[in-house]
Amino acid sequence: MRKIGYLLLPNFQVMLFGGLSVFELANQSGSEPFYEISLISEKGKAVKSSLGYSVSTDSFDGATFDTVIVGGALRVEAVTPGVTAFLNRALNSSRRVASMCTGAFYLAQAGLLDGRRVTTHWAYARQLQSAYPRVKVDEDRIFIVDGPIWTAAGMSAGADLALAMVEKDVGRDVARLVARKLVMFQRRAGGQLQHSVLLDLEAKTERIQRTLTYAKNHLQTSLTVNQLAEAANLSPRQFSRAFRAETGRSPAKAIETLRVEAARALVEQGRLPIDSVAREVGFMDKNRMRRAFLRAFGQPPQVIQRNAAMQ
Repeated sequence: MRKIGYLLLPNFQVMLFGGLSVFELANQSGSEPFYEISLISEKGKAVKSSLGYSVSTDSFDGATFDTVIVGGALRVEAVTPGVTAFLNRALNSSRRVASMCTGAFYLAQAGLLDGRRVTTHWAYARQLQSAYPRVKVDEDRIFIVDGPIWTAAGMSAGADLALAMVEKDVGRDVARLVARKLVMFQRRAGGQLQHSVLLDLEAKTERIQRTLTYAKNHLQTSLTVNQLAEAANLSPRQFSRAFRAETGRSPAKAIETLRVEAARALVEQGRLPIDSVAREVGFMDKNRMRRAFLRAFGQPPQVIQRNAAMQ
C-alpha cells in the first residue's frame, strides 16, 4: 500500500482536500485499498486552515512516505528549518514530492525546485519566478511532472494532479472510473491551459453563451457564421455584431481558440496522431492546426506532444 502524506502548513487552503476524494474513490475501486493517507505537520498538532477551523495532524518526525503533497496558503510565509529538512529528506526517500497551488513556494524555499520546470496558480506564477529565478515557471499548465517533483496549479487542478497519480500508479481504467464518480466533465491532461476559453470569452447573454457551448460540442463541423447565427436564433449580421460586442472577438477567431484548446488536450494525451487530432477538432488540415498552435502557444503540436511524453 502506498503511503501519502499531506503536509499541512498554517493557513492552508481547504482546496488541498480535493485530491483526497480522488484517492478515497481509488481505494474503493479495488479488492484492497491502494493508498494510506496521513495528514502531517512538524509538531503533530492541530493546524488552522485559511477558513479558520483546525485539522488534527500527525507528526512527520521519522515517518517515510511514497508521496508527500504540500498544500498552498493564501499568505505564504517562511517554512521552519524542520519543514525544510523534512522536504529534503522526502526528496531522497519518497518516490515523488508534490505541491498544489502556492505550495510550490514552500518547495522552492527548501531548494527542491532549482533548475526544474514547475507550475503554480496563474495569479502567483510571476511572483514565484521573480522570487526564485533558478526555477523554470510555466504559468499556463494544469500540472507539471519533472522527475520526482510534481507541481499543480491552484484550486481544482489538485484533483487533476491526484488523478494523474492514480493513473500512473494503478492504471488508466481506475483513473477514468474515479473521474466519472467525481462527475468530472473530462480528465484534464497536465498541459491543458489554466484558463478556460469559455470563461475568457465572457459572453454576457445566455444566447451567445448557448452558441459558444454549441460550438464547443460541434467542433468537427464547419461552424460557419450562418450555422452559429441559427443556433443563436439571429440573422448572420445581427449575430456577428452581437458576438463581437460581447466577447471582443470575431466568431472565426473564437472558434479557432476553442479548437486550439481542444486540440492541445488531445495532443497532450498522445493517443491520436496529429492528423487525427486536426480532423477531430475541425481543423481538417494539420498544417492549418500547426499555424494556429504557433499563434496560440509559440510551438507546433509535435513539440507540445513530445514535452508531454517526457513527463
